Amino acid sequence: MSEGRGAPLPVAAVALVALFVTALVTAQLTASKILQFSIPVSLPVTGSALVLPGAALAYALTFFASDCYSELYGRRAAQAMVNVGFVMNLVLLALVWSTIAAPASPTSPVDAAQFERVLAASTNVVAGSLLAYLVSQNWDVVVFHRIREATDGEMLWLRNVGSTATSQAIDTVIFVGVAFAVAPAVLGVGPQLPASALASLVVGQYLLKLLIAIVDTPFVYLVVRAARSRGVAPRATPGD
Repeated sequence: MSEGRGAPLPVAAVALVALFVTALVTAQLTASKILQFSIPVSLPVTGSALVLPGAALAYALTFFASDCYSELYGRRAAQAMVNVGFVMNLVLLALVWSTIAAPASPTSPVDAAQFERVLAASTNVVAGSLLAYLVSQNWDVVVFHRIREATDGEMLWLRNVGSTATSQAIDTVIFVGVAFAVAPAVLGVGPQLPASALASLVVGQYLLKLLIAIVDTPFVYLVVRAARSRGVAPRATPGD
């Protein structure tokens, strides 16, 4: 019975893909809430508070997962994961919107209008997040492997921080710009924020993502070493 079966997928690969998709769909569901954190110093643009979309923390985890996956399984595998993640984003939206469209029972503990208000991401947020995802995640994979090739596979910390720092900047500018400036002005959907609010969102979100990229570097090393020491991940070559 087992002769026709292929080799089982490594636990590390399954876990990283699961983390990537979980963080991705969580980010999509939490993007519409705007968070504000007080900080002990006053910074240019943001002042004494960081303002950022609720998706920022969850979305930052996707770059941690993709960098680990890139290092362990190579560029092609990482790009496949990114593209599958994009499709899963569409599946999530279809499932949420179909549930909203379905009639609610009179005994439902959650009011239909309240359910829609909480879960239905507005068109401007969806447009911004999907475009930002496609560009930034693919950029992250490409830059990660360009740095890897340039350093002959050494300095994992450099490609982790370097790829994430640049891709997160791209992601932040595209998401905030499309969701709260371009889409409201061109498509007439969502609130159009003033330039000062846009700048505050961009800076606040990027600073948090950059901090996470720096802090998660030791964990990238731990994941990669653990996977390789247990023989569940090959050492990816530049051509992978």
